[in-house]
Amino acid sequence: MARHTTKVSVEVRKGDIAKALKIFKKRVMDSGHLMELRDRKEYTKPKTARRKEKLDAIRRNQREVLFDKWEAGDNTINLFTKKKQKVQNTEKSSEKTIENYGLKMEK
Repeated sequence: MARHTTKVSVEVRKGDIAKALKIFKKRVMDSGHLMELRDRKEYTKPKTARRKEKLDAIRRNQREVLFDKWEAGDNTINLFTKKKQKVQNTEKSSEKTIENYGLKMEK
């Protein structure tokens, strides 16, 4: 573990293990032990770490810009946009490709 993290301990009072466990989980999450353990689970090359930090910073900046525009009253911003799927007519497209080869398909 990192040098800046401290040991996490919880005192069980009046035999209430459920409450002590809840407090323990919260303190472990706040201390950062689990995040550091996940990070150290596998090696990450320095370039990969820098690229991830840069992409995260870009996303944070874009999010802040969007929220600033939204708070300023710009109602034309769509925060959650979905890509539109193209609807294709399979019969026409298959006939076109077959006709391109000079063949006709019987129905």
